[in-house]
Amino acid sequence: MELEFLGTGAGVPSKGRNVSSTALKMLDERNEVWLFDVGEATQHQILRTAIKPRKITKIFITHLHGDHIFGLPGLLASRANQGGDSPLEIYGPVGIKEYVETSLKVTGSKLGYKIKYIELKNDGEIFNDKTFSVFAGKLKHRVTCFGYRVVEKPRVGELLVDKLKEYNIPNGPIFGQLKAGQTVTLEDGTVLNGKDFIGPDKPSKIVTIISDTRYTPEIDKLSENADVIVHESTFSNDEKKLAYNYFHSTATQAAEVAKRCHAKGLILTHISARYTGRGALILQKEARKVFKNTKVASDFDLYEVPFK
Repeated sequence: MELEFLGTGAGVPSKGRNVSSTALKMLDERNEVWLFDVGEATQHQILRTAIKPRKITKIFITHLHGDHIFGLPGLLASRANQGGDSPLEIYGPVGIKEYVETSLKVTGSKLGYKIKYIELKNDGEIFNDKTFSVFAGKLKHRVTCFGYRVVEKPRVGELLVDKLKEYNIPNGPIFGQLKAGQTVTLEDGTVLNGKDFIGPDKPSKIVTIISDTRYTPEIDKLSENADVIVHESTFSNDEKKLAYNYFHSTATQAAEVAKRCHAKGLILTHISARYTGRGALILQKEARKVFKNTKVASDFDLYEVPFK
């Protein structure tokens, strides 16, 4: 599981940072990519990565401000033009369906795949299958805004092939049966219990995405024991009053969340254009005073989860 940052700026694009979009790449786990927000020109950013639009199966929108959704209609149209024909799910606040469908209708855009809209009104679980659960929680912004918590379920351990060598079993159906934990009887009468040849379960991973918001206790619920928190950090602590007035967070506030919630790592994003170039390291330095394992993200940064 990897995070790839397609846009890390706040409000408007700059020469160094595009507006908000983060990809959660789960190619090993699901052969899928999930996007969190789709700011203007996200599809241009994707062209500079190895991400294939047809692999994008779910899009989670935090809120309906333009710097988080203006790139969505273009990406959807391009996904169709580039061979994407599998269904797509879009999660977000009430209004996201109207925005997308109006944009497509006005521009005469036709998609070769179906979109399922899940418009959110309350906190709680919004997706659950055998591999992952996703939870949404209301944040505290000027408009309805949601944070997301992605929880991977424990994966069955690897088949201990070396342990099976003494039985001279050819690679084939028997391996699959043992991997599934079944009991197998070999031709010589030897009985093997698959559970004896499977390594320990792989631990689950938790990724938390916190977008534009003042602090609210819901952030802690979404962030508890996360392997990595991606948290907006629009301002430094010197601009704490400004952050509050505009319903945003500072780097210090993000770090306090990570420390309080026992997270393993913190990545700062949604950086104000006032922190140009290496100026953004001010935010990283500030946050590290509270929570050491912090990194300020730049466009196209790629981090493995858990973030180390």
